[in-house]
Order: sequence, then structure tokens, then C-alpha cells
Amino acid sequence: MEWLTAWEWFVPLVMLMTFVILVFTGVPISFAIGIATLVAGSLMLPTDVTLTISGQKIATGLDSFSLLAIPFFILAGSLMNSGGIAHRLINLSQIMVGRIPGSLGHVNVMANMMFGSISGSAVAAAAAVGGTMAPMQKKAGYEPSFTAAINVTSCISGLLIPPSNVLIVYALTAGGISVATLFMAGYIPGILMGLSVMLVTYIIAKRRNYPMAPRPTMQMVVKAFLDAIPSLLMVVIVMGGILGGIFTATEASAIAVVYTFVLSVLIYREIKFKDLPKIILDSVVTTSIVLFLIGVSVGMSWAMTNADIPYMINEALISVSDNLIVILLIINIILLIIGVFMDMTPAVLIFTPIFLPIVKSMGMDPVHFGIMMVFNLCIGLCTPPVGSALFVGCSVSGVKLQDLLKPMLPFFAALLVTLFAVSYIPQLSLFLPGLFGMK
Repeated sequence: MEWLTAWEWFVPLVMLMTFVILVFTGVPISFAIGIATLVAGSLMLPTDVTLTISGQKIATGLDSFSLLAIPFFILAGSLMNSGGIAHRLINLSQIMVGRIPGSLGHVNVMANMMFGSISGSAVAAAAAVGGTMAPMQKKAGYEPSFTAAINVTSCISGLLIPPSNVLIVYALTAGGISVATLFMAGYIPGILMGLSVMLVTYIIAKRRNYPMAPRPTMQMVVKAFLDAIPSLLMVVIVMGGILGGIFTATEASAIAVVYTFVLSVLIYREIKFKDLPKIILDSVVTTSIVLFLIGVSVGMSWAMTNADIPYMINEALISVSDNLIVILLIINIILLIIGVFMDMTPAVLIFTPIFLPIVKSMGMDPVHFGIMMVFNLCIGLCTPPVGSALFVGCSVSGVKLQDLLKPMLPFFAALLVTLFAVSYIPQLSLFLPGLFGMK
């Protein structure tokens, strides 16, 4: 019996060690997941069978109509990133929060929240907004590491404020959950994420006596709002259409592409027709990376299920406590560690089938858990060694990674406090879906 118990843990340990070693030796995360799956699968089944099943799982994992929303939203985000939208949202943000101490920091946060929600990409927000704000903040006397920390920790808020590709992935993985319901559930936590960064920004800016922006004239206010309205209308059109039952989330993603094309090419005229092939190619590359991650993650989920890993983790958690408060604390700690080493999409695909049944058996709403999970994993985008938002933020600000980690600590603290509020106060996630009759 002891030998059997040891063997049961042998496959999970081999899978984990293979994945960790590959990641730390610089192997791309998608290949690390795929290789770890093949190694673990070969310990349970003949190698040829493992190869066949892994290939089938990758194919079936991508065989979903709902996944079409991801390439469309990625293309829409690429068009926005090059279409002059960030600049207009920054001008609007200056009107909204310019009279608060440390105004340029707050502008950075507000613009990231709006641009991230429209583009659905933390990296795009960090690059577009941070690249524009960094020179302005430096000229106004802001510490570059401070402004880079603001940019990195606020760009992730757009991943909760819809439309969000990660929430679509969670909906597919959890099964039976409406994408529209998840979208509505993400608004309040996403806004709270941005506000928590703004609170830390205010406290530090007040202490350092950073300046406020001059009082805008009425003409400046009107111009900023009129310039930004076409950009913000995309969210209204997409979410209004979904909530009104006019189209699905997948159809909304295609409409978003058409709208952003018209806006960027024909109205703002920031994108020329000769620029479109490069934008489309970049979107195809990004889509390929994301979908390949989804495919290999589905394969790893199969291997983990075949090795009874979800059952073992379930038993281990229940043996610690049957209190939902304690279980959520443990799950949050585990996800925070996972987010440091793994990208959000594969983390959602792999760990949703493990943790969701546990919390559902304790009475937790799967929509609430999905928002908590995505919020948690968003923080991992700001941490080394695989934090894409962190590296983009360093690049656009010109700040070295080692100089940025310490200034980010107060922002991490605020994000963690907000995470636990979202975890333990279900109505922060469920209020809007309930208000619109979606729960």
C-alpha cells in the first residue's frame, strides 16, 4: 500500500519537475506544458498512445465556436493599439482626474482601465498608454520607477473589465457559464483593482508633493469627451448587444473588429491601408501563441485527470479544512504562486477543473470563483520571471527590472487586499449579474 501511494505521487511530481526545469531553462511555456504532458503520459500509457491522445486533445480543445472570439478580439485590440485611441483616452483621463495630487499617475491608471477594457490586452495597454505617459511624467518630475510601477500594476485591470479573452476561456473550461454573465461580473472587481492602484498613487504622490494638472477650460473638456466618445462606444455596442440578446460574445468580437477598423482607418485615419497587412500578421502570431497554449493546456488537463491529480488535491485540501474561508485562502496562495511561473490562459485551463468542483461543493458560485481566479492570476502578469506586463512596462519606461520591484511592493499590497475583498464578498462579483437578471 505504501508503494502504491508513492507511485500515485510519482507521476504528478515528474510532471511538475519537468515543467519547472523546462521553464527555468528558458523553454517557452507552451512547449514546457506539452513536453511535461508527454513525459507524464508516457509513465501511465505506452508512448505511441500518449502521443496520439495528446494530439487529439489539442485538436478537440480548439474545436469550439466560442474560441473564435479570441482572434477577433485580438485583432480589434491590435487595430486600437495603432489607431490613436490611447492618446484620446489619455486626454479624457486628464479631464477626469487631473485635479488630484499626482494627476499624471491617476491619468495613467484611468487610461489603462479604459484602453485595457476596450483592447482586452494588458500588454497592449502597458505599451500604448505607458509609452505615451512615461515622457510626460518624467518631464513633470515624477520618479521613473514610480510611474512604471503604476503603469504595470494598473494595465491588468482591463482583463477583468469586459470584453475579456481570459473570461471567455474560463467560461468554456467551467462549462455551463454564460460569457455575458462573467462579463458583467467583472466590472466592479476590475474597477476596484484600478481604484486600489489609484489609492496608493495618491498617498505616495501626496507625500512627495507631485503636482496637479492645471484646471481645464470648458472647451478642453468638451473636446476631450467628443474625441473619446467614438472609442468608448465600442464597449457600449459590444456589451449592449450581448446583454440585449442581439448577438453572442463571439459575434460581438467580429462586430468589434468592424467597428475598430472603421474608427481607426476611416474616422481617426491613424492607420493607413498599407499598415493593415502588418497589423493582421501580428494578430495572427499572437492568436497562434494563445490558441497553441490553450491546446497544450487541454492536453495537460487530460494527463492530470488521468493521474488522479484533481482527486489528490481535493483530498489534500479537504483534509486541511472544510471551511470555505480557509479553502479560498489556500487556493489564492496556490494561484498566486502559479501565476508567477505560468501564463494566465493555461493556468485557467489547467486549474479550473481542479479547484472549481471543490468550491462548488462548498456552495461557492462558479461565476464568483471565476472572477476571483482571474483577478488572482492577473497579479502574476506583474511578477518575474514570466510577467509579460512587467517586461513591457520596463521596456517603455526605460527602467531596469531590479529598480522596479521595490516601488511595486505597495501596489502589490493594495492588489492583494482587493483580491481578498473580491474573494470573500461575493456581491462584488454577483451584484451586477443579479441586477440585470442574469443570476
